[in-house]
Amino acid sequence: MPAWVFGYQRQCWQKGGRKNCVMTDPVFRAIEADLYNIAPSIGEVNGDRSNFNYGQLASSVLSLYGQCQSRVDFKNRIFEPRNEVKGQVARVMFYMYDRYNLTMSKQQQLLIAWDRQFPVNRWEKLQNERIGKITGHYNL
Repeated sequence: MPAWVFGYQRQCWQKGGRKNCVMTDPVFRAIEADLYNIAPSIGEVNGDRSNFNYGQLASSVLSLYGQCQSRVDFKNRIFEPRNEVKGQVARVMFYMYDRYNLTMSKQQQLLIAWDRQFPVNRWEKLQNERIGKITGHYNL
């Protein structure tokens, strides 16, 4: 979940953005540091994803990232993660909304579809077990 998605819902964001939230809001810092929401990403891909909505792009939109099949539509501010992580993205988003009582975006139907279409895999189960042992709560 991009920091903007949960940040803009915090008063600290309205008074100085992410920098202010990091300095003044312990709840923001907890959300930002949640291990379920931290994933390695290619810097260029992460930067281009920005705070764009997730979405399904037309097949004519090509990936700009070599072997990474994530795609972005800058004009419409839509980011489509590669198929291998769509289910995990959906489950992390739902977890974050539930855990931190965030307002759900308009993307709920898309996230439900990704959760169903791309089931939990072995790596996600292992990751959930490892993070759950550290945090005391689980996402699956």
